[in-house]
Amino acid sequence: MRTKVMASLAAAAASAFLVVGCSNDSTDSSMDGHSMGSMSSAPMSSAQASASAEFNDADVMFAQMMYPHHAQAVEMADMANGRTDNPDVLSLASAIAGAQQPEMDQMTAWLTEWGQPMPDMDMSDMGGMDHSSGSGMMTAQDMDALMAASGPEFDRQWLTMMIAHHTGAIEMANTEIADGSNPDALEMARAIVATQQQEIETMQRLLG
Repeated sequence: MRTKVMASLAAAAASAFLVVGCSNDSTDSSMDGHSMGSMSSAPMSSAQASASAEFNDADVMFAQMMYPHHAQAVEMADMANGRTDNPDVLSLASAIAGAQQPEMDQMTAWLTEWGQPMPDMDMSDMGGMDHSSGSGMMTAQDMDALMAASGPEFDRQWLTMMIAHHTGAIEMANTEIADGSNPDALEMARAIVATQQQEIETMQRLLG
């Protein structure tokens, strides 16, 4: 009888060991599965990087057209130095140059990454992209008149022209928001709309 009991206990112990062993194997494989699931996050980050590099024709047009548009705004901002003592105009000019120059650098980086041509910076070859086209770009005559002005007359012309210029930029940015696909370009377009709309309201107040 004692021998039978001992044999039964041994068999039970062996069964328990096998169950634990199976349980451990199952835990290991589930851990392995979890580990593999965690590793799958690496391709996800690659996919996200790939998504940020995606672009369409609207993104390219946005960068190619907004770059010279920004360049003219920076040129107009630089004109304020030495032509006006109005602290509000000087502050706005500084803010515009400070915001738009980094955006220009970003747009050239995008075009390089996308393998697309750089924007044409010859203002005389911009295909009628002046304020009559809805883009808000100033003509050469506008820029000459602004350069020749000073004091309150410069302030009036500068504010009036910059409002038209910003309005054109907002329209271009809204086109990108509607038609673009690159997340970084879309983010910049939304920032342009928000920032330049606020600056338009400030300039309108200054004009009275």
